[in-house]
Amino acid sequence: MPSRSTPGPGPRAVDRSSDAFHPGGRSLVRSAPPGVDPLSAAGLELEVVRAGAGRPLLLLHGFQTVPADAPFLTLIGRHAEIVAPSHPGFGDSERPADFETVYDLVHLYRDVLDHLPDEPVTLLGLSFGGWLAAEIATLGHPRVGALVLVDAVGIKVGDRETPDILDVFNTAPSIVQERTWHDAARWAPDYDAMSDEALVAHARNREALCRYAWDPYMYNPQLARWLGRIAVPTLVLWGASDRIVAPAYGRAYSALIPGARFELIDAAGHHPHIEQPEAFVKRVVSFFGEERPCRPGT
Repeated sequence: MPSRSTPGPGPRAVDRSSDAFHPGGRSLVRSAPPGVDPLSAAGLELEVVRAGAGRPLLLLHGFQTVPADAPFLTLIGRHAEIVAPSHPGFGDSERPADFETVYDLVHLYRDVLDHLPDEPVTLLGLSFGGWLAAEIATLGHPRVGALVLVDAVGIKVGDRETPDILDVFNTAPSIVQERTWHDAARWAPDYDAMSDEALVAHARNREALCRYAWDPYMYNPQLARWLGRIAVPTLVLWGASDRIVAPAYGRAYSALIPGARFELIDAAGHHPHIEQPEAFVKRVVSFFGEERPCRPGT
């Protein structure tokens, strides 16, 4: 079992004198240029990447945080105002000692949604963030108007002897890299070329992921049962070459959500938003224009 005490940088200082910071807490930061800003929710200070303008989109990241300069953010930002927090313990977001379960994260982001504008929010989850987004959607929230799950984890599909999700903690890094990407030679990070700061951030993210998702590994045994409660338009996107969670897992996930549409993105692995940003954004923006009202009676 990997160490859960990997040292990492503490939370970044927040300038409380700035007009962008709301000392009362629990409201989102407003800033002019895209970049990394503070966010206060549920008494925690988080870093948040913001970009774009338009319909509100809450983006929940996966195994690693979302870089502020990611091309897909710029592309989606032409159609939506993106709010992408770093989960507590990831990036420069603080994590209290007693904050260590998926449900801590679920309740945190429900609090964030409570303080977003009144417009319907698109909830978009990548990988581990897809698990969080699915959990939030099963509980229902008046601000969530649509759901996008991208190579999401969170459920058990096979029998107890069949692993559905590659164990990224106990598999050789070279194999993890190979199975993560369609074109690993192009897209896999070169750890030897990373700065010390980037390596520490990567290790801190990995430790936080381990803390939240170690046991059971990357899923909630109860979630599959309740996916049928999701009552908002849902798009499930998957990299056709994903070998962390195979497309068959994604199809099974989608089939449990009433009315969900499943789509594959060619020449992409577990991170289609990185390997194929144009194709990824095209699918998401097309979905924006096709959303249906919630099912009657929900």
